[in-house]
Amino acid sequence: MPKRAQILEQLHHGLIASCQPVRGGPLDRPPLVAALAQATLAGGAVGLRIEGLADLEATRAATSVPIVGLVKREVTGSPVYITPELSDVRALAERGADIIAFDATLRPRPVGVGAMIESIHALGCLAMADISTLEEGLEAHRLGADFVGSTLSGYTEYSPQLSGPDLELVQELSKRGARVIAEGRIATPEQARAALEAGAFAVTVGSALTRIELLTQGFVDVLRRVAK
Repeated sequence: MPKRAQILEQLHHGLIASCQPVRGGPLDRPPLVAALAQATLAGGAVGLRIEGLADLEATRAATSVPIVGLVKREVTGSPVYITPELSDVRALAERGADIIAFDATLRPRPVGVGAMIESIHALGCLAMADISTLEEGLEAHRLGADFVGSTLSGYTEYSPQLSGPDLELVQELSKRGARVIAEGRIATPEQARAALEAGAFAVTVGSALTRIELLTQGFVDVLRRVAK
């Protein structure tokens, strides 16, 4: 079975665990990120989303499941910070990413969306366009992105500010033929199910699974309010 078809089959209607530790926190070490990723796979996750070259390399050595790789870094003159340049694409492919995620918002950017997708495909990887609006998602889909992620909805000044996932965006993109990975503010199993019911191809969950500091803080904050 071709690699692309196999990845699509593996991820369809499944959970992708985003294992991105709090930077500077106690879990911010590549072997620990790899272990965290393996723990989510033991619970049934079918894919991983990993940020950073060292974390990707360590995780790739520990598992053969599909990995969405990305880097986050600032570039001069652009708000785009998720895999902003072609050199990032090459580095991610070399370290074993199956899918490369990049910011595909319609903001000033160092490299065009079409050129990013072309480069990702040339390296034998699938392209995941992280977007914040319907217009951006449709454009990325038109340009050949294999997946469109609702990742950045609520994180640009022109996208809706919601407390939960942007299910309307997922639904509208899915209705128009895009293969949508629902991502962003999915905090409960019920929200994940709602994303699939809205037409998502797969669902990515991050903080609710792997940001232990934030999960603990949520409990502590509630207890402190009661104790006052």
